[in-house]
Amino acid sequence: MSETRSDRTQPCELCGVKEFTLVDQFDRRGDCLHTVVCRGCGLVSHESIPTDAELQCYYENEYRQDYHGEQTPSAHRVIRAWAVGQWLLRQLKDFVKPNDRICEVGAGIGCTVKAFELSGYNTTGIEPGAGFYRFGSGQLRAPLQQLSLYDVTPVPSYDFILLVHVIEHFSSPRQALTHLRSLMSPEARLYVECPNIAGAHAAPGKQFHFAHVYNFSPETLVWLAESCGLSVHACLSKRNDRVLRYLFERAERPNKVDTRGGYE
Repeated sequence: MSETRSDRTQPCELCGVKEFTLVDQFDRRGDCLHTVVCRGCGLVSHESIPTDAELQCYYENEYRQDYHGEQTPSAHRVIRAWAVGQWLLRQLKDFVKPNDRICEVGAGIGCTVKAFELSGYNTTGIEPGAGFYRFGSGQLRAPLQQLSLYDVTPVPSYDFILLVHVIEHFSSPRQALTHLRSLMSPEARLYVECPNIAGAHAAPGKQFHFAHVYNFSPETLVWLAESCGLSVHACLSKRNDRVLRYLFERAERPNKVDTRGGYE
C-alpha cells in the first residue's frame, strides 16, 4: 500500500523528527481532520496542532457540548461517571497512602474526586469546563476548582495525581507531563489513563476526534513520560487493551529515550 507523506513541518512532540505519513483525513463524524504518524517514533497526532489559546477556548466553552453532546451532564452521565470513580478508587487504593494529598486534573463533574473524598482522602480536582465544574461543585459538592493545569503553581504539592483520559487532549503533552512532575512530591505517583491506538477499537475508522490531539501506544506514552523525568512504577493494562493505564513516579532526571523503530 502506498503511503501519503504529510506536508507538516512542525517537529514531532516525542522525537523531534519532521517526517510524517498521513493516516486519515476525516474524524469520527466524517468531518475533515488530518491525522499523521511520525516516521521516527510512531507517535500519532493531528497534522496541524492547535495552539494553547485555541484549546483553552475550546475546553472552556465548546468541548463538553462537542464531545459529549451536553454542557450540563445528564443523569445517565452522572451515574456512569460515578461508577467510573468507584472503579478507579478500587483499582488505585492499594497505591494511595492514607495521608496522601490527591489531585485529579481534568476532573469533569468530580465523581472520582468525590469518591476518594468520601473514602477519607484529602482530595481536590481541577476542571476548566464551566458547565461541568458548576454541576460538580454545586450539585455533588465535589472539591473542585475551575482551573487549567497551567493555572496550578509548579510546586510539589501532591502525593498522587490522576490524569484520566486527559493527556491526549493537550497541545503539548510533553509540557503537561513536565508541569505535572513539578507538582509531584518526591514519592508521588502519577496515574495516566488514555485510549490505546495500538489496541482493538470498537469502531475502526471512527477513533479520531479534534479533542484528541494525540493518540498513544504503550511505547510512545512510556517514552514520552521517561523523557519528561518520569519512570514506570506499574503498568495496569495489557498491550492490546483498548485503554492504557500506567502509574508513573518521579525519576532523578529526564531520560534520553531511544525511539528508533517506533514507526515500524
